[in-house]
Amino acid sequence: MTKIINWGIIGCGDVTEKKSGPAFNKVNNSKLMAVMRRSNHKVKDYAERHKVPNYYTDADQLINSPEINAIYVATPPSTHAQYAIAAMRAGKPVYVEKPMAATYAECIEMNKVSKETGVPLFVAYYRRTLPGFLKAKELIDEKTIGTILSVNICLTRPANDDEKNNAWRVNPSIAGGGIFYDLASHQLDLMDFLLGPITEATGFASNNNTWYNAEDTVVACFKFECGAIGTGMWSFVTHNEGAHDSIEIIGTSGSIKFSCFLLDPVLLIKDSGSTEFPYLNPENIQYNLIKQVSENILEGKKCVSDGISAARTNKIMEQIIQTKR
Repeated sequence: MTKIINWGIIGCGDVTEKKSGPAFNKVNNSKLMAVMRRSNHKVKDYAERHKVPNYYTDADQLINSPEINAIYVATPPSTHAQYAIAAMRAGKPVYVEKPMAATYAECIEMNKVSKETGVPLFVAYYRRTLPGFLKAKELIDEKTIGTILSVNICLTRPANDDEKNNAWRVNPSIAGGGIFYDLASHQLDLMDFLLGPITEATGFASNNNTWYNAEDTVVACFKFECGAIGTGMWSFVTHNEGAHDSIEIIGTSGSIKFSCFLLDPVLLIKDSGSTEFPYLNPENIQYNLIKQVSENILEGKKCVSDGISAARTNKIMEQIIQTKR
C-alpha cells in the first residue's frame, strides 16, 4: 500500500490557491509535488509561490510522471472526465472538482473506469466534512426534529462582473450549465449527505439576462428515498437586495435552518425555543475532505464523497433543468 501520497494538480486556477492546494501539504503523509497549467508563465508562477517542485504545461506528462501517485483534477467540468479517466487508467487515485463532470453520462463513464481499474475516485463536495453541516446531520440523525417532512432551498443573488463578461462558469459547453451547476450542485449533494439520495426530481429553468445563454433562474421539486419532499429556487440575476441563501429542513418536532455559502450559525427551532450552533471552517476549506481522501488511499478509511454519490447530483441537476447537454 502507498506510504506517502505525491499529488499532482491538473488545472491550478483560483480554487487551488487557498481552498484546496495548500491543504495537500498539511495532511499527514501527503505532499503536493507537481502542478499543470497550459500557460507556462502562470504555472511557473503558481509553482514558485506555493513551493511546488515540478510543473508542466501538458497534463499527460504530469499523469505519467513516476513521481506522482495521485491526481487532483481542478479544471473546468468539461475536461473532468478526460483527465480523471486517464489518471485512473494510469493507476492513480483521482480527486476531482465539483460538479463531477459536465454531464451525467460522463459521470457514469468515470465510475465505470474506476470499477474496471479498481482505482478510487473522489469528488470535492467538501461541505460533507464541514462542522456546521456535520452538526445539522447529527441533529437529524438523533431525531431531534423528528421525522423529516420537507426541505426548502433558496439561493439568489445578482450577476457578478465575470458572469456579465460571459465567464466559463456560464458557458454550458465548459461548465455543464450555468451558475446553477456551479453552486446548486453543492446544495443538492449536501441534501444527499444529510437526508439520503433524491430519487425523483423535476423542475423548470429559464434565461432572463442579456449577458450569457445558460439558465439563470431555476425552480425544482424533488423527493427523497426517505420519503421527505423538497423544493428549490435559484436565481443569479436578481437585484442587489434580492440576495438570499437559506436551507430549511422541517420535521415533525422542529426545524433546522442554515446557509450553504455563508458562515451563519446552524439554527435549531423547537416549540420550546431556538438554539444557535456557531462554527468555524478550516483555513483551507477542503482540508477535512482532502484528509479523508488521503486516509482512504493510505489506510482504507471511509471517505464521504466519492464518484457514486457525486454522480447522483449530476443526474438530479439534469432532471431539474430538463435537458441533456
